[in-house]
Amino acid sequence: MTRKSAPYLFLGQTTSLCETCLNLVPAKIIAEGSDVFYQKRCREHGVQKTLISDDLTYWKSQQDWLKPGDRPLSPQTRTDHGCPFDCGLCPDHEQHSCLAILEINEACNLTCPVCFADSSVKRETHRSLEEVERMLDTLVASEGEPDLVQISGGEPTLHPQFFEILAAARRRPIRHLMINTNGLRIAREAGFAERLRAFTPRFEVYLQFDSLKRDALMALRGADLSQVRIQALEALERANISTTLVVTLKKGVNDAEIADIVRFALKWRCVRGVTFQPIQDAGRNEGFDPNKDRIVLTEIRRRIAEAGVFALNDLIPLPCNPDQICIGYGLRNGETVQPITALLPRDLIVAAAPNTVTFEAFPQLRTAVFNLLSLSTAQADTSEKLAEVLCCLPQAAVPDDLAYEHTFRVVISQFLDRYNFDLGTVKRSCVHFVEPDGRIIPFDTYNTFYRPGAEGASVLAQGKAPA
Repeated sequence: MTRKSAPYLFLGQTTSLCETCLNLVPAKIIAEGSDVFYQKRCREHGVQKTLISDDLTYWKSQQDWLKPGDRPLSPQTRTDHGCPFDCGLCPDHEQHSCLAILEINEACNLTCPVCFADSSVKRETHRSLEEVERMLDTLVASEGEPDLVQISGGEPTLHPQFFEILAAARRRPIRHLMINTNGLRIAREAGFAERLRAFTPRFEVYLQFDSLKRDALMALRGADLSQVRIQALEALERANISTTLVVTLKKGVNDAEIADIVRFALKWRCVRGVTFQPIQDAGRNEGFDPNKDRIVLTEIRRRIAEAGVFALNDLIPLPCNPDQICIGYGLRNGETVQPITALLPRDLIVAAAPNTVTFEAFPQLRTAVFNLLSLSTAQADTSEKLAEVLCCLPQAAVPDDLAYEHTFRVVISQFLDRYNFDLGTVKRSCVHFVEPDGRIIPFDTYNTFYRPGAEGASVLAQGKAPA
């Protein structure tokens, strides 16, 4: 009798979620050709098989980019029941808040068919300024000097004390402040962008920008916002406010536009980059079909390369959270971009301690930068400029003429849900929500388990119940 080989390659084992009941379940990690799957087994709902990557080589390389986690100064909760029942951050979490999100309201001027926060025009609640200030203080106590804080909602610009909240954030030692907005007030209200300019530098607008086409905007936002987006960008351009375009991706709706949006972004002097976020199945997600609407990080990565701005080897895993985030950094002169991520050695990028990069040590990088920008200063003293704009890359001795306006980046940020949930990846999550009760909760567990009304809330209750 001849033994048969398995029709797949067994890569390992993890803990994921049953896609029906959201309970924790064991999952085999298997490869079939270039595709990587989780094969889950729930006692009640049987076996489920879900695609998590369509590029086995890139999936394997993610582990090569891992760096030791940077822990918060202090946890906010205890580790009693195990992940994900103790958020957060509990002492067992492996990464601090690279990006901290403060939701200051539920009110919104849109009711998007896709919204993980389930905001809408029917919701009117706003957190008080005092409550938001306590949330900021919670974050400062955890981080010391938070790297990046995003004021979000709802639509945060609708908050009656929106500018007071920005001022409160500015009074604290936050390195970079960002607002997450659909851009309607920026586009329609004269002088709004100019008021935002008072909070620069180290301030950025994270502008919802899903598509250049009406049908895709109707499917994702319920309104044709194409003209609004252009008007918002025109206002931000006039005010010279750093802007990131953020694209929520739904397969078959707007994924064919990925390369076009990257090229479009470079037409705007104020745009510092594009962030692509595949849909997370949480909150309001109307008509979602996992068999046709999900798109994985590796497919997005290939589509970005089609724009001709970054090659595939320029798009690398982010060392603090390589399973979820892919980055490509470049320096720009007008619409011309010189990618630089591939010019620095991997060992230096993932080093645990801050390092100083000199252009003399990396002549390829020095030549590329000076040729692109025609900078006048031969060599500056050690500076944090490059470290500030290139997350998780080393500190650098850079020319005095180099500024944030010379940078351009693409980011793929893939959040976890019932389909691609992985317990190990959750522990490295570095995008966190700050809650009024003093907890700081990873994005992935918050939207699945902890957000009020989340489908997984009953699973949390069961997990914390006495045996």
